[in-house]
Order: sequence, then structure tokens, then C-alpha cells
Amino acid sequence: MSIIQFPKDFLWGAATAAYQVEGAWNEGGRGLSIWDTYAHTPGNIRNGDNGNIACDSYHRYEEDIAYMKELGLQTYRFSISWSRISPDGTGELNEEGLNYYHRLVDKLLENGIEPFCTLYHWDLPQALQDAGGWKNRETIDAFVGYAGTMFKEFQGKIKYWTTFNEPWCVSFKAHYIGDLAPGEKNLQSALDVAHHLMIAHGRTVQLFRQLGISGQVGYAPNVSWREPFSSKQEDIDACRRRIGWMVEWFLDPIFKGAYPEFMIKAFEAMGAKVQIQQGDMEAIKQPIDFLGINYYTGSLGRYKKDNGLFEIEDIDEGYERTDFNWPIYPSGLYKVLVHIADRYGSIPVYITENGACYDDEPVEGKIQDAKRIEYLRKHLTQLNRAMEAGVPVKGYIAWSLLDNFEWADGYSRRFGLIHVDFNSLIRTPKESFFWYEKVIGNGWLEV
Repeated sequence: MSIIQFPKDFLWGAATAAYQVEGAWNEGGRGLSIWDTYAHTPGNIRNGDNGNIACDSYHRYEEDIAYMKELGLQTYRFSISWSRISPDGTGELNEEGLNYYHRLVDKLLENGIEPFCTLYHWDLPQALQDAGGWKNRETIDAFVGYAGTMFKEFQGKIKYWTTFNEPWCVSFKAHYIGDLAPGEKNLQSALDVAHHLMIAHGRTVQLFRQLGISGQVGYAPNVSWREPFSSKQEDIDACRRRIGWMVEWFLDPIFKGAYPEFMIKAFEAMGAKVQIQQGDMEAIKQPIDFLGINYYTGSLGRYKKDNGLFEIEDIDEGYERTDFNWPIYPSGLYKVLVHIADRYGSIPVYITENGACYDDEPVEGKIQDAKRIEYLRKHLTQLNRAMEAGVPVKGYIAWSLLDNFEWADGYSRRFGLIHVDFNSLIRTPKESFFWYEKVIGNGWLEV
């Protein structure tokens, strides 16, 4: 066995998101979000599930924090439900909602756990969606106003702020592929939404600086990797387009002040065009303190004419797969991190999500999730490899602390280090919980 060592100041954490764990969908003055509407619409969610109760963390946050303490977490990444703060997205604030997050943050700090806050994890207030949602540029103003309220409310309490989680999902998956709220299927809409998210991000970072907020502000795109199947230029170009869709499209504007030209041409060939107004790119190009990276999967890619947006097919070379049927491709984490560092320079990186879906159930009160442990071990090894290559990775935040509402798949998919019985809501730590506890305590792992 070999030892993989991490720095003493490396930040270890786990993550959740508001709609996936909180529940209390109509309590405490909370307004409707697009996920309430989407999940309550028959046919959208597997088994007719919804997030009305989820893990009930709104009422059980103290129990969840006790588990975090036992796990040895140094940071907890959570998101704020915008509609719990501002039921209509703008206007009067909901004091009960603010007080809930103050209680949560205060309890984290009492237990020596650093709050790592995401301002937007997909749950737009429904009132804003009714006015056009992220396709409407006025939603940018609403978001910046909401963000400013949060910055001022939690000044001195929250040191790590993330503007958006996985903008690719919010735009392309929700507005082009159409299997996330609000469920639209229009490429131009997806491009418009993506651009407006980028502006909202940039203006929020500007506001963070203007207000003089202490701490750090960043951004958390989801990425994957496609390795060309061969040295043929058509395979290389197909993979470049596929990576460009998730990486360059959402990072070039921040770090380079422009969208990548090869992707602009690719979209225009499909009849869609990014609608840039004067001042947009200047607003987006704001220095950020860190880059969050969410990584789960990747594969080999090969050119295939008329196959999807970018004429690429995935080639399965016999990958093991998670219960979500995602290929397990740990070296893709190393490759995408090196690619990002080579293209954008030495920006501090936190892995803000990485984890595996395995639907293990308790046997005699224990959950033996050896496959999840192996997944995490392999990805932490590749992460350390990237660090040895010079990528400034500052922390690792596992997805997820708890089994939870897995969006369109409802409660049929489990990513948690802690098993949740969705009937009784009883929490049971899995073997991966105890393995991760040792990794955090030691600061190293055996491979």
C-alpha cells in the first residue's frame, strides 16, 4: 500500500442543497420555487416524488450538524433557498427564513465547522419564473439584490460564498435537454439563460467587492472530460467541442472576457446566437477568489456525424459504472483540472462536489458501501496527482452528506455518506462515512 498525503491546511467537507434536503416547503413563510412547481407536476419526477419533506433538515439541522461533527467535517457546503428569504424573489424579506439560516450558521460555527454557502442551487422563486425566469434580464437585478442581502446579513459569519452551482445544468439541462425545472427544450433559451447567469455572477462579485465583505467569493461549474478515441482530428475536435460546452463556455468569459470563438461558431451553426449587450462582458470578467469544480464522470469520445449537438459519441471501454449508470473515470478529474490550470492560470480550486450513486440498503443495521469508498479513493488519488502537477487545490467537499431528493430521479438514487430512510427519516452512517472520517482525521489515505 502507498500513502497519499494532503496538506495540513487542506479543507475537508461535505455538501447538500436546500431543495434536496430541507423540506418544509410551505412553512416559515417560504414562497414557491420552480422546483415545487416542477415536482408537483405529474410525470416530471420518478415515482411522483417531490421535495416537500425531503430529509426534513429544516427541522433536523441540529441532528445533521451532530453527524458532521462526528465525521470531522471542517466545512459544510449548503445552499440558501432564495424563496425562503424572499418569497417572490424581490421585495419584502421573510424574517423567519433569515432566522433559520442564522440558526444553521451559528450552530455550524459553534461546532467548529466553516459554512460554505451557495447562493443559487437551481431553485428560482416561482414568481420570477412567471415573469420569464432567467430568460428575463430583470432576474439578474433580482438575484444581485438577494445576494447583497445575504452578504450583509452574514458578514463575519460566512467566509466562503459561491454564486452559482452548475450553471450548465441551470441553462442547458433545464432549458435545452429539458429534464430539470422549468423543463424547456430550446437551444436559444438555454444560451440566453447561460449568458444571464454569467452576468448575474459577475455583478454579484462586483457587489461583494463594493460592500467590502470579508471572505472569499467564487463560482462552481460542473465539468466532465472527453478523451479523444483516436488521433484523428475529427475526434479531437469533437471532444474539444464537448469539453468547451461545459468548461470554456462558463469559464472563458470570467477569465478571458469573451466566449470561445470555436463554440460561438458551433452554436451559430445550430441556429443559436449568444445575445451580448454593451457592458455584459466587462461585468462578467471579475476576478474571483476561488473556482469550485463539480466532477463526477467522463469517457472516451469519438466523432459521429449528426449525433447530438456536437457530433460526438461516448465510447465505453468497459468502465465500471455507478448505479446512476455514469462511467467511473477518475483520471478525468486530473485531466480537467490540469486543463483548467493550463488555460486560466493558478486560480485556487475547491472540489465542491464529487461522489457516487450507489443504492445500498441497510443489512442488520449497517450499510456496506464499498463501491462508494473505492470511488472516493480513486478520485482523491487523482486529485492529489493534480496537486502534484501544480494545480492549487485547497479543499475537497464530498457529495453528499445525506441521501436526498435527487431531482428528476426523486428518492430512487442515493449519493449520501449517511443513509436516510425516507419513511422514518432515520439517519444511519454508511461505511463510507467512517472511512471518510479516518481520511479527514489522518489527512492521508492508503491506495
